[in-house]
Amino acid sequence: MADIVKQILAKPIQLSDQVVKAADEASSFKQECGELKAKTEKLAGLLRQAARASNDLYERPTRRIIDDTEQMLEKALSLVLKCRANGLMKRVFTIIPAAAFRKMSAQLENSIGDVSWLLRVSAPAEDRGDAGYLGLPPIAANEPILCLIWEQIAILYTGSLEDRSDAAASLVSLARDNDRYTKLIIEEGGVVPLLKLLKEGKPEGQENAARALGLLGRDPESVEHMIHGGACSVFGKVLKEGPMKVQAVVAWATSELVSNHPKCQDVFAQHNAIRLLVGHLAFETVQEHSKYAIATTNKATSIHHAVALAKENPNSTSATALPKGLDEDQSSIPHPTGKQMPNQMHNVVVNTMAVRANPPRKSTSNGVSQSNGVKLPSNLQQHQNSTSSASKTRELEDAATKCQIKAMAARALWKLAKGNSTICKSITESRALLCFAVLIDKGNEEVRYNSAMALMEITAVAEQDADLRRSAFKPNSPACKAVVDQVLKIIEIADSELLIPCIRTIGNLARTFRATETRMIGPLVKLLDEREPEVTVEAAVALTKFACTDNYLHKDHSRGIIEAGGGKHLVQLAYFGESGVQIPALELLCYIALNVPDSEQLAKDEVLAVLEWASKQSWVTQLERLEALLLEAKSRLDLYQSRGSRGFNFN
Repeated sequence: MADIVKQILAKPIQLSDQVVKAADEASSFKQECGELKAKTEKLAGLLRQAARASNDLYERPTRRIIDDTEQMLEKALSLVLKCRANGLMKRVFTIIPAAAFRKMSAQLENSIGDVSWLLRVSAPAEDRGDAGYLGLPPIAANEPILCLIWEQIAILYTGSLEDRSDAAASLVSLARDNDRYTKLIIEEGGVVPLLKLLKEGKPEGQENAARALGLLGRDPESVEHMIHGGACSVFGKVLKEGPMKVQAVVAWATSELVSNHPKCQDVFAQHNAIRLLVGHLAFETVQEHSKYAIATTNKATSIHHAVALAKENPNSTSATALPKGLDEDQSSIPHPTGKQMPNQMHNVVVNTMAVRANPPRKSTSNGVSQSNGVKLPSNLQQHQNSTSSASKTRELEDAATKCQIKAMAARALWKLAKGNSTICKSITESRALLCFAVLIDKGNEEVRYNSAMALMEITAVAEQDADLRRSAFKPNSPACKAVVDQVLKIIEIADSELLIPCIRTIGNLARTFRATETRMIGPLVKLLDEREPEVTVEAAVALTKFACTDNYLHKDHSRGIIEAGGGKHLVQLAYFGESGVQIPALELLCYIALNVPDSEQLAKDEVLAVLEWASKQSWVTQLERLEALLLEAKSRLDLYQSRGSRGFNFN
């Protein structure tokens, strides 16, 4: 950096010396040249001072100001050289307006002001003193916002922690105003000092820096720039060790960056963002369900599950069968603190894994405990101590901060999970599903909404990914049952902003339900009756996923829809619904007719008449897929239902 700045300054310093020398040799306009010489010498002194302070100079404004200064000095040299003309003829034909000297003098003054401002704004905090607002340089006349951004970024580089916090807050205000300011902040090098402040600053400064970074990532190009600058690693460090309020803002910033540039999802995942966010989500959320917590490996999972079952059924040998290869004496490890509480089950897993790596030994002089038979490795012991200390600090946070971190963690997981099978697999292998279920039931409005949206995105991926669907949403899985229970509860209440994401979640899980599990059909069918159009559409789409041929149990589900009274509602919607409602309602009706063509209820609801009417509508013929489905459904009904059952009078 210093070498680059010195190179930038070399030519202007050389030009200023040439102007001074040429002014001394002037044979005309000596007074005016003398004035230019004095100002040029002052400017040369500032340029040399800048060269000596090249390590501290902020490069972006330095380039702009020095480029303008260089152009001005070239003009000054050209003007002064004209005054050095010898001979009568040269003087006669060399015309120099008096205004030229006044204009050049003003330009020199502007350059002096610009370089002086550059030195002040780049000075370390201790050298700047209590100057406060530094004012705007003359160069700011054309673009004042740019110079304001320069000043704030320069303070981020050289100011005290308090000044840097205020500068970050100023950039937050600018970034909120419009997209152009965010572009300028990024182009002028604001990302690096903001990341440094987020990593090293005080909590207030860290919050301001994280908020600014979240606002700056408004488009893929900007997010890419921030990722290359190391945003993911800094975010991961804060999510692991930072104050809870700062972690909440970082989680929000993560959600903003991922939302505006989904391709960076995997980069965040590589920096442990999923594990850390789930940890924040689970804190004080699923303590009573900690037996469902899944460790990072399948082996650890099985051990954890076995220990959890042992805790529940201490007298049952069959229920506490240990994983193959786990010795009985290695499994019976006393808890370091005596009685085990549910929220300490993770420590049981750690201890169990430590035993497998370090078999029990007899007491020796190295300090192995005879009562436990195990001495944890020093790194695990340090980890437990630091975790315990961090946990105590987190417990002291106020309730509003705890709610905020959960809301933002859920929002970040929602954005990270969208369309990404790998990340969804990581999320579902953790405690997140159970956390979402608990938070939808007990969280505040924002927590509940973000949790519902996260579940919607995860199940949308599972709908397309059979492996994820089978592993994460097993019918007998406690977490899956908890999710379905809470989602159905919202659908049954049917009066919440969570309704639509919950409807979509149930629709996405349509292929995971057994034939005997029909409790979700009735509440969805009720939503077809005189609801808002957007709710009706979502309910019809969700039911279609139960009735379509892609669902192995489509016939069973179709009968359930008919028994719940869905036929008559769909007939009304197909006839009289709004344009956006008619198509999904007709598609669902076609699948039901195709799957259960011999249904007496369909005959009573005159479904065949609806299909015949629909086949003549222009909006159906424009949709090839729907038209083909309609013709197939109509032909099946023709085979099974007599003309007399249609409700027509043929005379």
